[in-house]
Amino acid sequence: MMLPSAELSASNGGGANGLPTLPDFMGGKSRYMRMDDVLPPEQEGEEDGGVRVRERQSSRRYVFACSVFASLNSVLLGYDVGVMSGCILFIQRDLHINEVQQEVLVGCLSFISLLGSLAGGRTSDAIGRKWTIGLAAVVFQAGAAVMTFAPSFRVLMIGRLLAGIGIGFGIMIAPVYIAEISPAASRGSLTSFPEIFINLGILLGYISNYAFSGLSDHINWRVMLAVGILPSVSIAFALLVIPESPRWLVMQNRADEARAVLLKVTDSEDEAKERLAEIEAAAAATSAGKYGDKTVWQELSTPSPVIARMLVTGLGIQCFQQITGIDALVYYSPTIFRDAGITTESQLLAATVAVGFFKTAFIALAIVLIDRVGRKPLLYVSTIGMSVCLAVLSAALFLLAHGWVSRGAGIAVAVLTVCGDVAFFSVGIGPICWVVSSEIFPLRLRAQAAALGAVSNRVTSGAVAMSFLSICRAISVAGAFSAFAIISALSVVFVHKFVPETSGKTLEQIELLFGGGDGEGRGDLELDDVEQLVQKG
Repeated sequence: MMLPSAELSASNGGGANGLPTLPDFMGGKSRYMRMDDVLPPEQEGEEDGGVRVRERQSSRRYVFACSVFASLNSVLLGYDVGVMSGCILFIQRDLHINEVQQEVLVGCLSFISLLGSLAGGRTSDAIGRKWTIGLAAVVFQAGAAVMTFAPSFRVLMIGRLLAGIGIGFGIMIAPVYIAEISPAASRGSLTSFPEIFINLGILLGYISNYAFSGLSDHINWRVMLAVGILPSVSIAFALLVIPESPRWLVMQNRADEARAVLLKVTDSEDEAKERLAEIEAAAAATSAGKYGDKTVWQELSTPSPVIARMLVTGLGIQCFQQITGIDALVYYSPTIFRDAGITTESQLLAATVAVGFFKTAFIALAIVLIDRVGRKPLLYVSTIGMSVCLAVLSAALFLLAHGWVSRGAGIAVAVLTVCGDVAFFSVGIGPICWVVSSEIFPLRLRAQAAALGAVSNRVTSGAVAMSFLSICRAISVAGAFSAFAIISALSVVFVHKFVPETSGKTLEQIELLFGGGDGEGRGDLELDDVEQLVQKG
């Protein structure tokens, strides 16, 4: 039997079956409501509901703050990439370095940072995710200070070595840490934070170039590099705020501390218990001999079929992120714009600032979309868009070099296609490669497998950055970007065949996506996930 208000509601298109009333469905507000909409079955009071809402908001703000603090080291990488594009012009004049030394100075950071990334996986397993973040900041500060006061190219390279190791630690650990403290529903957007901070750092580097370029050649590049120390100083405060990863704590048999952290980062005590049980089950499976007597590196070097599929996805997406030439566009954007017809230094630096704004704006858009749209649709948009932009840029540079288009048209097309390429990169493969590589591996292998992914990213980045000028001299700038366009087209195929959709799944569930050879397990998992999300919603 229904109450009178419920009967009236049912007559308008809704009722006791929970379907919306007609005014609600059409966007209006019904004058009637069901009693069980006002009083839940448990007869919980309004005050209890308000407490739950406040707790949920508080936990989300806390996870958000932790993600921001953990991402601060990523500003360092971005700042170094952005500022070096302008610094190299002044370092060349001050220290009288040749073209080969320029390539080594610019490109070596990626190779050096892989040392930090390799060490970071083992270090974070030993001392924890949180303190590895702090170690990264300390090492970078030392390197930045040495570079600032370097009297020669040799000393400058020593500082570059230290800074690169610190950056390697930072870029490896931030996505892993954030993935391990974030809820499944928002893990994608939160794990993208390091990428937006990289882009913010690039933008700040460009602005620093523009702001200090008026100083003397002996001083300006030193000031530009010194400013990069400031973000790492704030890490000291961050370490007082952020907790240790609950998954790392479980691995260290510190379940009580893990429970305390989960109570801060989840919406309710029941959810904290559920997540702790999942983590402990994953850790217990490892302890029970799931990997036999193999060490982590033995498991990664001689992987099972499931781990091999994970490695192909994780390492492959990291390589494609860089081999499509994004660092060449960022490091050498003044050179590219000069070839397109821009001549004055102020115009060159202003154009690179525009590139920085595009990267930052579109990475912010990616953070909004990544958990709503999903990883794979954004990857399709990103890789296809980059392929088109790189092909158009190559054609424009070719036509301009032969005098078949006007200088003004060449400049316009070059600026638009470079900005378009970084925009498509930033909305998709830029942040998503770090998200995917930090969430697909099992708990026991996650830190060191993610470190291996960061290494492949840095090796590819370094290879592109250190060879770009030589390739341009051999086959022209237009030829270099034709090659990047072809590689970018191949990345579309890779995404289609090897990258699964991981949005909305817990880290413990994602492992199952790579395990079902006949696809039956995968289909069951998708259905189970939908049911769980509906129940939790």
